[in-house]
Amino acid sequence: MSRIFQFLFFLVLVRPLVYVFLGMNVRNWDRLPRSGPAIIAANHNSHLDTLVLISLLPLRLLHRVRPVAAADYFMQNRLVGWFATRIIGILPISRNDRGVSFLRDCAISLENDEILILFPEGTRGEPEEMNLELKRGLGLLAKQFPDVEVIPVFLHGLGKSLPKGTMVFVPFFCDVFVGTAICYGTYQADFMKILGSSLFDLSQEGQIPEWR
Repeated sequence: MSRIFQFLFFLVLVRPLVYVFLGMNVRNWDRLPRSGPAIIAANHNSHLDTLVLISLLPLRLLHRVRPVAAADYFMQNRLVGWFATRIIGILPISRNDRGVSFLRDCAISLENDEILILFPEGTRGEPEEMNLELKRGLGLLAKQFPDVEVIPVFLHGLGKSLPKGTMVFVPFFCDVFVGTAICYGTYQADFMKILGSSLFDLSQEGQIPEWR
């Protein structure tokens, strides 16, 4: 039953919001995964980031898409926890166990051919600012799965539509830049450096003026 609710939520509410009200422009859409296992690694400015990334994938993959999120943010309320895990599909991770649950639960998802959505900055940043000092957890996970593709994605405009610290949605044009997939097995010790460089290059691809 929850899969039906999930399908209807994204088809009836989320996709019209993303495609109509945001006026989204996607560069290199074809680089996104069409099956798992895979990891999407994106910058993070807004609660809309997760919904947009899920909406870019085929509806048939909804039940296989797992955005990684902090358990303490979503699981304190029973109803919110149910909605977050069953409808949005988040993979709730504890922030208090030094990454043990992150590596364990993400590994299980990849072994089940799921698509993880990760924000390697670790938390939402200020509107339209990106922190390239990425958390090492993604690198450790990629090392466990050296052949799994990691797809860098840069999101622009969502920090203006629903910035950190507010729940007021403001329609604003959104750009999505999808990079070339990379694997730990190819770059190994330089993997996180390459990922950071890829995200930075994507942020410069559209020659987007500084937001003030």
